[in-house]
Amino acid sequence: MTDTLVAPSRRSTAQRVVSTILTSRESAIAFVLILVVAAATLNTNSFLFSEDGWRDLLLTPAILLLLATGQAVVIITRNVDLSVGSTLALTAYLTGRLFVDNPGIPIILVVLIGMLAGAGLGLINGLLVALGRVPALVITLGTLYIYRGVVLSWAGSNRINASDMPDGFLSLGTKSILTIPVLTILALVVLGIVGYYLRTARGGRELYAIGSDPDAANLYGLKVRRRVIGAFVLCGALAGLAGVVYAARYGTISSGAGQDIELQAVGAAVIGGVAIFGGSGSVWGAAIGAWLLITINRALPILGVQDFWQQAVVGALILGAIVLDRVLATRRSRKLVEARDIA
Repeated sequence: MTDTLVAPSRRSTAQRVVSTILTSRESAIAFVLILVVAAATLNTNSFLFSEDGWRDLLLTPAILLLLATGQAVVIITRNVDLSVGSTLALTAYLTGRLFVDNPGIPIILVVLIGMLAGAGLGLINGLLVALGRVPALVITLGTLYIYRGVVLSWAGSNRINASDMPDGFLSLGTKSILTIPVLTILALVVLGIVGYYLRTARGGRELYAIGSDPDAANLYGLKVRRRVIGAFVLCGALAGLAGVVYAARYGTISSGAGQDIELQAVGAAVIGGVAIFGGSGSVWGAAIGAWLLITINRALPILGVQDFWQQAVVGALILGAIVLDRVLATRRSRKLVEARDIA
């Protein structure tokens, strides 16, 4: 009798971990990704079991992964950055110009300049949103066109070719370590750093609090404006890094670089479980969402799916993710109300 009272039935730590994994949005999206890869591989063995297939599976999503990571941070604060594609184009062309105009410039310096340029563009977005109190959708839609206009004016009809950039830089787009492309490793390292910060640092937790209820965060004394500006700066810096990666990956840069990729970045974050209304989700989910979007675009043609249905599948995933977010949010609110009534 005493044993029964002292040792109430509880789930072990391992059971809780397994339960969390099985019920998380990230796991569900990862499972869909595995199904897509399996279906494409069964149809065409070379999709996965070939040197090029394995390399493309890992390398192609790297750019979108960087953009989706930054986009997730901004969306968590209940904002959005539609200018990341234009930022990528501007920093990619800047990267090429730096090599053309400054022969022998260190590669690491070019990477840092690209990230700083992207951070500067993100800072403009953040200041306009946080200090101007204008919706981020409106602000970043405007800067999308402004930044793209700067690239069009700067680059014109010119393009930078692989022959204009050093082999050491271009080799970053082809090198691998233990069959894993260097650019993929770089993207995963960035993802790990940002994910760790959001999960463990006070600033990261405050971003979630701001996204959940900005007014309550203000009343609580959180530095809402500073955090929102910081989120946009981080998003811009990662878009700048994505521009540098784009230059290394493709070797040819024109003013059309990154066209419409901002919509894919938002879609990847939403599909990966980052609530479009802010306050929940993770960069891990956004990264898996990016991988899923890129893999779907590669796999569906192999499976014989027409272009229209390829786009329709992506649209259905985004709509389904938004509906699911609203359903889960409503259910959580109902449970909180029930818990208060019981108390």
